Amino acid sequence: MKHRFASCRPLRLLADLLALFLAVPFLFCLAGCDSKQETVLRVYNWEDYISEPGDEEGEDEYVDLIAKFEEENPGIRVEYSTFGTNENMYNELKINPGGYDLVCPSDYMIMKMIEENMCEPFTDDFLQNSNYAAYASPYIRELFELNGWTKYSVAYMWGTMGYVYNPETVKAEDLTSWAGIWNDAYSGKSTIKDSVRDSYFLGVAYVYRDELEKLAEEYNVRNLSDENYAEYNAKVTQIMNRTDEETLEKVKDSLIDLKKYLYGFEVDSGKQDMVTGKISINFAWSGDAVYTMDEAEPVYNEDTGKLEADGVYLNYAIPEECSNIWFDGWVMPKGANVELAQKFIDFLSTPENAVANMNYIGYTSAIAGDAVFEEMIDWYDESYVDESAGPSSPNGGRGFDEEGHPLQAYDLNYFFQGTGSYDDYCIYVSEESLSRQIFAQYPTEEVITRSAIMQHFDNATTTAVNEMWEEVKGLPIPVWAYIVIAVIAAICIFVLLSFLYKGRRKEYKPKKGYRILKKGF
Repeated sequence: MKHRFASCRPLRLLADLLALFLAVPFLFCLAGCDSKQETVLRVYNWEDYISEPGDEEGEDEYVDLIAKFEEENPGIRVEYSTFGTNENMYNELKINPGGYDLVCPSDYMIMKMIEENMCEPFTDDFLQNSNYAAYASPYIRELFELNGWTKYSVAYMWGTMGYVYNPETVKAEDLTSWAGIWNDAYSGKSTIKDSVRDSYFLGVAYVYRDELEKLAEEYNVRNLSDENYAEYNAKVTQIMNRTDEETLEKVKDSLIDLKKYLYGFEVDSGKQDMVTGKISINFAWSGDAVYTMDEAEPVYNEDTGKLEADGVYLNYAIPEECSNIWFDGWVMPKGANVELAQKFIDFLSTPENAVANMNYIGYTSAIAGDAVFEEMIDWYDESYVDESAGPSSPNGGRGFDEEGHPLQAYDLNYFFQGTGSYDDYCIYVSEESLSRQIFAQYPTEEVITRSAIMQHFDNATTTAVNEMWEEVKGLPIPVWAYIVIAVIAAICIFVLLSFLYKGRRKEYKPKKGYRILKKGF
């Protein structure tokens, strides 16, 4: 036995070595897979709605926030995709439940998702101890709390709707009312949104402008601390979300009437049309208004002070009757990885990353904090600060221009107070700047008091509003066109009948009892 095993030992050793050789690549593969194992965060957001590297020369200052998040969180990979409308996003979630960890719908769609139990709740720890809890604007947080959205959504970007206009060709007083574009003076010079919800809001504001004006006079609310603010704002919100048959009919008629004054409907082209001067008034979201005003301004060489490109200074107006407070917020769909989703929101909610987003997107973040406020000072404050002057000199601090003339204080305490170290969150600007970018970025308290949030419509109401919109968008046929169509139809019928009649007369009828023989017989 001993000799037999001894004689087989070399063969057995060879077999063991061969098995080990074959197993090594498999072991390396397993080791490699383990080392590269990733946790995937699936984010679904609007197009161009997060800071990323610029494609053009000179855009290197933009921060790649997704890459930065992955770098700060090894082992996590962000699978990022985009959508074009709230409805597209909603349909995708219905088709692919559990397919995303984080989505960014707008106000009314957030309400719809909450109502349909489509959202995972945020943890108490996140709501109390996160960067969002520390730096989100007190105004925004209170808004979410009052409306019952806090548990299921946090704000990302927010703003108003108004008119961007060219003050060289449009009178400012004409746009103190939403009725300003129903005006022969600006025929063919204005555009509105090719969006049923936004343009419906415009139509309601036009139809009920007198009622809204009387309401404003009755309450005379100027700030958020006014004891009548909640009651007044609730009434404005109720008016602006009317969808009864009478309102639908009046809005439809008003928007059809408006079409004769419009250059057209648009979603994104209005910005460039304003810059090029093709139009003079654009019904716009505040973020687009900021972008438009930035793009339109003359370009000066900072070193030489010489003009490099002509331009125009545009303004932003919010009519006196009311406006819309809109927002886009983060929601975790059912089945989401709550821990990862909250980690990503926490990352975006640092003031530094909020600044990066605002620099890239142009919209206003719901995040406050000193870093954001200091960025706004850098963007908008027109104070001349003489570092060599003592504190007794008017030029030694903010609030005065280079010649020592006082500037206008633009109060942002309602938005920033409690999120940083400043005692007073005011930015000092010239009077003409009060109608420009800073006003679009941060509306005044007085504007907010008369601004309504679009509510979620049920399915029947949504259908009715969409049908109304289809009638608005369809080209109405004028009377002369009906006459022409009727004449053409009559001619066609006459020709057809004549042909049939003539055909019957030419046909040879044999005598009774006979029949026509076919050829070949």
